Amino acid sequence: MTPPVVIDAHHHVWDLAVRPQPWITGERLQPLARSFSVDDLTTAARAAGVAGTVVVQTVCVPTETPELLAMAKAHPLVKGVVGWTDLTAPDIADSLAALRAGPGGDRLVGIRHQIQDEPDPYWLVRKDVRHGLTAVAEAGLAYDLVVRPHQLPAAAAAAAALTELTFVLDHLGKPSVATKETEPWATYVRHFAALPNTFCKLSGLVTEAAHGTWTTADFAPYVDIALDAFGPDRLLYGSDWPVCTLEAGYDTVMRLADELTSVLSPAEKEAVFHRNAVHVYQLTLA
Repeated sequence: MTPPVVIDAHHHVWDLAVRPQPWITGERLQPLARSFSVDDLTTAARAAGVAGTVVVQTVCVPTETPELLAMAKAHPLVKGVVGWTDLTAPDIADSLAALRAGPGGDRLVGIRHQIQDEPDPYWLVRKDVRHGLTAVAEAGLAYDLVVRPHQLPAAAAAAAALTELTFVLDHLGKPSVATKETEPWATYVRHFAALPNTFCKLSGLVTEAAHGTWTTADFAPYVDIALDAFGPDRLLYGSDWPVCTLEAGYDTVMRLADELTSVLSPAEKEAVFHRNAVHVYQLTLA
């Protein structure tokens, strides 16, 4: 059973009347081609025992993060924001300070960039990017990694070079669940997990599986590897709502995560579903 109080460490919101989501293309993603608000999420989240959430950026534009921060200030359910700013900008420290000084700035808990879309697999170890990551660390924020398996070696190199920064791997590093292959993802993720400043989100798996035909057993090898590599003290639960709705509803995704972590003790589950998110993102739940 999941703990009575849950933190959903990964979800999104967007309003298509404010800006488009260019990544929503093709027939497969068309169900996402509408607006999704915190109000849409709240009923399902509260029914699942969710006490707080972390909303994560979706587009790499400077205007989205201030909007997410203001939204978090207005919605008690949202305890933290993983936003975006240009890591390669020379004045990144000033940009982070400005976000912190704006409405809801105290909810800024991390930064993320759509690394999965970068053509250079070693983008993370570029000198200008490292300068930006250093600024994120100095601001006391975490850094979320949305990468594909071939980009994990660079993620490990960045984490090894910046030991003062906490790196959070989204969606287990997006293993190829649909093909049932574990390598080279497993080797790469173990190298990343060997670094003590790394964490991993148990999130985003249903959309990596075979569309409409997956079963719980399809995810077990990947979750077992992540549990062995990171341990329950460095895994965080996230729904990846509303992207998850392409395959499963909010309650189904949580039930799936509960089943996949059934080997854990109650204290270990409390870490995965609550305590680790509070620690990594320095959340205030009052």
